[in-house]
Amino acid sequence: MLSQKAWSPYVAGVVIGLLQIPAFLLIETALGASSSYVTIGGLIASWIDPSVVKIDYVAKHVATTGKNWWQVALVGGVAIGAFLSMKLSGASRAPISPIWSRALGSASPTKRYGVAFVGGFLMLFGARVADGCTSGHGISGMAQLAVGSTVAVAAMFAGGIATAMLMLRRV
Repeated sequence: MLSQKAWSPYVAGVVIGLLQIPAFLLIETALGASSSYVTIGGLIASWIDPSVVKIDYVAKHVATTGKNWWQVALVGGVAIGAFLSMKLSGASRAPISPIWSRALGSASPTKRYGVAFVGGFLMLFGARVADGCTSGHGISGMAQLAVGSTVAVAAMFAGGIATAMLMLRRV
């Protein structure tokens, strides 16, 4: 299974869903990722200006707790796992997908990475405003039958569809 170029989405979904169990039993928190960026960002900001930890929001995320560092480990594990999966499966692809070259009207890596950075920043900003990311709301919140998470996931899908229609209409 580890050498396959693509895993079954059903198997991967079950594995991700099962991660909820240790998260709730061991550290009493749900699966999510966006808070990890606040933890790392707040930690780095505190090195530059130690008074930043006087802000309650930052202090809560910089505290050395299982919840904060579980999410940092999760994000790091996703990156390491993706890299290992690529190496084990032999999957490789062009740095700039042909569809992005057509959508941006350019094959420039600088332009593609710039768009990716801005898009990622906007998504992360939105995730913090919404008090959770897609994995937090979509996997954990919906597993708990949270109404707010259901609404957030519906809005995420609507926004993703609208963005794809706008960005890819000329492709």
